[in-house]
Amino acid sequence: MLEKKTPIIIVGCGFLGKAAAALFSSQGYSVIGMVRSPFIEDFSTTDSFSFLSCDITNAAQVEAVAHKIPSQASLIYSVSSGKGGEDAYAAIYRDGLERVIASWRPKRVLFVSSTSVYSQTQGELVTESSPAEPERQTGRILLEAEKIALASNGLVARLSGIYGPGRSVLLRKFLEGSAVLENGGMRLINQIHRDDGASALFHLITKEDASGIYNVSDDSPATQHDVYAWIAAVLDQPLPPLGPADYHRKRGWTSKRISNKKLRATGWSPRFASYREALPELLKNRSSLFV
Repeated sequence: MLEKKTPIIIVGCGFLGKAAAALFSSQGYSVIGMVRSPFIEDFSTTDSFSFLSCDITNAAQVEAVAHKIPSQASLIYSVSSGKGGEDAYAAIYRDGLERVIASWRPKRVLFVSSTSVYSQTQGELVTESSPAEPERQTGRILLEAEKIALASNGLVARLSGIYGPGRSVLLRKFLEGSAVLENGGMRLINQIHRDDGASALFHLITKEDASGIYNVSDDSPATQHDVYAWIAAVLDQPLPPLGPADYHRKRGWTSKRISNKKLRATGWSPRFASYREALPELLKNRSSLFV
């Protein structure tokens, strides 16, 4: 495990990054959360860690904050492109990562990627050694960023779809009445609760013998039908109607079973083995899904 006071820099303190920052801070680590917004006061009043403002797509800004980055800090790169396309992905994921590594020279790097780099569609079991051949250019850019992290002796965490307090696309669609069982609902869905994602990042960056790529997913890949059936049962409501498949999904149309066996073998396990176990918590905060 890393030394107790090893500084942690988290670039991208959004839904996942902020949870990870809070976890590291609670365990005694010095944490700096890097955000793009110049309005730091909006972030720093209630959190137990500090923030710095830096637009990682701007080389001058990256250099300007370099002196504020503690030596021997470990870097978790957990950015988001928002609704951006290929250009945004390249600037934020690939070029930004390369820029901060060159400028800040972190002791260790953990790049947060996505299981969307796997394009399997036939329900295959997918491990870290399975082909990663994304159909979308955005996925190919993620692979380029992964190579940058690995070339710096870093780690890659490929996360499944993230949900958690105030965020669940499937539950929101069910509650608002827009959910449909696409092509019968047999497409496999892989998810990870935000807090389990944060614990995986903590586990990997503090485990000195961890190396390479890790899938971060819960224990239970489930069909779309399964997930909506769980929600319907809890709410005592009917299943959504049948509908056509959405082949224009931002991260592509896939159906696969993501294996977390490699990560589990290192001693990590999810608190929420499946989406079903998380439902009671999600439903308590259902109003926040529409904020």
